[in-house]
Amino acid sequence: MSKINIVLGTFFGDEGKGKIIDYLATKSDVTVRCSGGNNAGHTIQVNGKKYAFHLAPSGILTPGTLAVIGNGVVVDPRVLIEELEVLRGDGYSIENLRISDKANVIMPYHIEMDKMLEAQRAPGDKIGTTARGIGPCYCDKYERCAIRMEDLIGDTFEEKVRKNVKNKNIIFKANGWQESDAEAIIEEYKPLAEYLKSYVCDTINLLHDCLEKDMSMLCEGAQATLLDIDFGSYPFVTSSSPSVGGVCTGTGLSAHDIGEVYGVLKAYSSRVGEGPYITEQNNEIGDTIRELGHEYGATTKRPRRCGWLDLVALNYAVKVNGITGLAINHLDTIGKLPTFKLCVAYEDNGVRTTNYSTNAAFQERCKPIYEEFEGNFEIGGATRFEELPEKAKIYLKRIEELTGVPVKFIGTGAGREELIVR
Repeated sequence: MSKINIVLGTFFGDEGKGKIIDYLATKSDVTVRCSGGNNAGHTIQVNGKKYAFHLAPSGILTPGTLAVIGNGVVVDPRVLIEELEVLRGDGYSIENLRISDKANVIMPYHIEMDKMLEAQRAPGDKIGTTARGIGPCYCDKYERCAIRMEDLIGDTFEEKVRKNVKNKNIIFKANGWQESDAEAIIEEYKPLAEYLKSYVCDTINLLHDCLEKDMSMLCEGAQATLLDIDFGSYPFVTSSSPSVGGVCTGTGLSAHDIGEVYGVLKAYSSRVGEGPYITEQNNEIGDTIRELGHEYGATTKRPRRCGWLDLVALNYAVKVNGITGLAINHLDTIGKLPTFKLCVAYEDNGVRTTNYSTNAAFQERCKPIYEEFEGNFEIGGATRFEELPEKAKIYLKRIEELTGVPVKFIGTGAGREELIVR
C-alpha cells in the first residue's frame, strides 16, 4: 500500500511550492489540494507560460494524473471555473478533476462579510485579508450553517441560501453594509453548479481506494506553516491549517498514510500582509531582494516584505510538520547579492535562544543573530549539486547542518525544468 507525500510551505507562503509540486506531480498518479481557498496561488511556468492556480490542483496539468480538491478546501465556484476554462482554452483536459462533496462553497455574502470586517478594523489591527471570503466561509463551516458542494448540486441549495442570506443581512444592516440578494445569488450559482456537478464525488473513499491500489499520491499544501490558524503568528494568519495536520482533516487520510514531507522555502524570506517578521529588511536591502526575486503576490499582486532566511523559524516548521526533506528556491536570486545573511538564533533579553514562539511579545523583543555569507555567484544551468559554485554549496550545507534535514530540491530558475533533484 502506497503513502501520500506532502509538499508544504515553511514560512509565510509564496515559497515556490508550485514548482516542486509540478515536478512531483509528473511522477504521481494522484495530486490532492487539502486546505485553504483562492487566497493562495501556486505559480507554474510551462513552455514559457505562467499558470497561477488558486483552486485547481497543480497536478491537473499532468495527463493521467487525478487532480483532487479535498474536503478541507473552501471553493469559490466562479474562480475555479475561470481557471478550468483557461486550461481548456490552452488544450488541457479537465476530466481528471474531482471535487469533494464535503468541500465548503464560498458565497458572495462571505466576500462582503470579509470586506466589512476588515474595513471596521483599526489601522493597526488589520489582518491583511485578501477579501476572498475565506475566513467567513470557514466561520460558517464551524457554525454548522455552511453550504457544501453536495448542497450546491443538490435539492437543498435554494433553501440554505435564503436562510443564510436572511441571517447575514441582519448583520449587514446593523453595520450599515449593503445587504445581499438571495434570489440573485441563486440564479448566479445555478449554472455554476451545473458546470461542476460531474466532478463532485466522495473523495475520501476515492483517495483510500487509490492508496489500496498502490497509486502514488501527492498532497499540495496551500499558504504555509507560519500562517497556520493554530501554529502561526496569530491573529495574522489564514483561517485553515496549512501545516501537516491539515492534510488529515482536509482529505480524510490518516497519519499512518503519510510518507515524505517536503518543506519548501526560499534562500531568503518574504511575507505578504501584516504581522511580525523578525528578519525583515525594511530598507534598501529588502527592496533589492524584492526586485531581484520579483516578489509580488500571485493572488493579490501586493509587494511582499522581504528579509533574510530565519533558521529559528524554519526549525519550528520542521518540528511541527515532521519535515523529511527541504526544497530551496531562489538560490539564484540571493546569489546576485555581494553578501547575504542567515539568521541562526535570536537574542531574547540578552540571552541567545534557538526556540521559536509565535507569542507577540516574544517576537517584538527578539533580535536576530546572523551569520554572513559571500554572494556574487551564478547557478543557472546547473543540473547537479556538484555543479553549483562553492559559495552556494557552503550556504546549503550550513542550512542542512543547522536543521538536520537534507536539501532534496534546489530551484535554479523560474522554469519547471530548472530544478536540481538530489
